[in-house]
Parts: sequence; C-alpha cells; structure tokens
Amino acid sequence: MTHTSDFSHAIWRKSSYSEGGANDCVEVADGHPGIVTVRDSKAPELSPLVFPVASWCAFVTQVKGRS
Repeated sequence: MTHTSDFSHAIWRKSSYSEGGANDCVEVADGHPGIVTVRDSKAPELSPLVFPVASWCAFVTQVKGRS
C-alpha cells in the first residue's frame, strides 16, 4: 500500500512480545484510521511499513494460529 502521511510526530508503542528489549522490537503507531503503521525499533529513522487494517488483522490472525 502506498501512503504519504507524515509519521514524524507519531507516538509509537512497542509490541507486547518484545519482553522489555530496548532495541529488538516491532513498534506500532496508533491513531491513523484505516491503516496500521509498523516500524523496526532498531531503525526508527526509516519510513514505517503501512498496511490496510484488514490486511494487518489477517496477518495477525495467521501468526496467532501458528503459535
């Protein structure tokens, strides 16, 4: 998905599966209707990945089904 929003002021939260790790985390920014923005905490200066909500939910459902 192509998206041109400015995420420089986004508030990022770490995955609950990060187990408190300082830099080995997936981070998500909330507050962007219709999309899920994801980034790697080791490279916050890079553009985040942007997914439609439905695609992200399908991905998470599949991952949960494999654990």
